Amino acid sequence: MNKSTNKPINHPLRHASRLLGAVLLCAALTAQAQTQAQPSQAQISVSDAWVRATVPQQKVTGAFMQLTSANDARLVDVSSTIAGRAELHQMSMTDNVMRMRQIEALDLPADKAVALTPGGYHVMLFELKAPVNAGDKIPLLLTVEGRDKERKTIAIIAVARGINGAPAHQMP
Repeated sequence: MNKSTNKPINHPLRHASRLLGAVLLCAALTAQAQTQAQPSQAQISVSDAWVRATVPQQKVTGAFMQLTSANDARLVDVSSTIAGRAELHQMSMTDNVMRMRQIEALDLPADKAVALTPGGYHVMLFELKAPVNAGDKIPLLLTVEGRDKERKTIAIIAVARGINGAPAHQMP
């Protein structure tokens, strides 16, 4: 403080220390936010993700996987850059008639594996932008909603399998 004017002294180190303090505070808050965000992202595990390969001119295919959530959650959306749109579906048999319908969300009970399989729950990829060949790596974005209504997006890569669903290395 300048005693003659009663004003703070504008010393370069004073501004530098304030700036350094602000930078350290931001870094600490960012590190804390990342630490808090990482456990919730790791609470959903995805295994055996695959997409069925297509034949020429086919504009629709399915994606399948197994999901396990550490806490009760719901799969509420799926998207992929290879498709114009993606939907969650359920296939069922009623009186020897196969029925497929879109569902809004898929419940993921805590610590219970939920399988997305041909003939059951699955993802439909519509308006394919290119053929899907066995061995292709297909990006998928899964949006999961917790009981607190907070949504997390999980990016995964599914490997395309032949039309019969066998992995590329097992195909004849």
